[in-house]
Amino acid sequence: MRSQKCTMGCPALDRFLAGGVPCDSVTEFVGESGCGKTQLCLQLALSAQLPPSRGGLSASAIFIHTEFPFPLRRLRHLSRAFRASNPTLPCPDPCDRVFVRAVHSAEELLHAIPTIEAFLLHSRSRWRPVRIIVIDSIAALFRSDFDNTGSDLRRRSSLFFRISGGLRRLARGFGLAVVVTNQVVDFIGEGEVRVGNLGNGLYSSGRRVCPALGLAWAHCVNSRVFLSRDENEPVKTRRMSIVFAPHLPHSSCEYVIKGDGVFGLEMQQQQHTNV
Repeated sequence: MRSQKCTMGCPALDRFLAGGVPCDSVTEFVGESGCGKTQLCLQLALSAQLPPSRGGLSASAIFIHTEFPFPLRRLRHLSRAFRASNPTLPCPDPCDRVFVRAVHSAEELLHAIPTIEAFLLHSRSRWRPVRIIVIDSIAALFRSDFDNTGSDLRRRSSLFFRISGGLRRLARGFGLAVVVTNQVVDFIGEGEVRVGNLGNGLYSSGRRVCPALGLAWAHCVNSRVFLSRDENEPVKTRRMSIVFAPHLPHSSCEYVIKGDGVFGLEMQQQQHTNV
C-alpha cells in the first residue's frame, strides 16, 4: 500500500517528489542558510490544509522550532498568499491550523514526544486533525550541549535513535508526514564518505559540504533531500537534489524563493541513474 503524500504547495515540486512529502516516514531537508528550508516547511504546514483532491491532507500541522525567534511574520505573509490562492478554504485564517511549539534542547524534544502524542490523539476528534510535524532544525538542538568526548558522542547517538524512534512511531501510528531540517558543515578531510546517491559529494556556494550530525543521524531519517545554491547562478535560484529516498530516483531540479512561496522550475529537472 502506497503512503499518502502531502503537497508542497507547488505542482512542479510535487511532480519532482512524486506527489509531495510522504506520510508514515521521516523526511529531511538539509542545506546551508538561505536555501529556503524554513520557508519550505511553513509552506508545507499550510498546504496540509488542502483537501486530498488537491494534494493536501485536510489537516493541521505542528511546527516545532529550535531557532529563535519563530518566523511569525513570514508565516503570516505566506498564509495571506495561501488564503488568496485558495479562497474556498473554510478556515478564515490558515495560521490557526499551524500549532507552534518551541524546543530548546534534544532532551526537551525527547520528553515532549509523549505530550505530542497526547495532542495527536486529541486532534483526531477535531475537524482538522494533525497530520504534519515539522522540526526546524534538528541540528540546532545538538549544537552546544555535547563535547567531542567518547561519553558525549555515545549520549548524542543514543538521543538520535530515541528521538527518531519516537518520531517514526508517531508517523506510522498516526499516518503523519514528519519533516526535519538539518544544516551543513564544511567537508574536512580526504576520500569519500558516501551516504545515498550523490557519490561525488555535496556542494553548495562553491564549497564541499556534508550534513550536520554525521552518519549516525543519516540512519535516523527515511529520506534526505539536499538544498544547495551555486555561486554562479542567479541569487534566488537554488537546486533540490535527492540524496536517498526509498520511493525516488536520484534526480535534481531548480527552484526559486519568492515572497509568496517556493516554486520549482520544472523545465530544469534532471534525472540520473542510480549507481
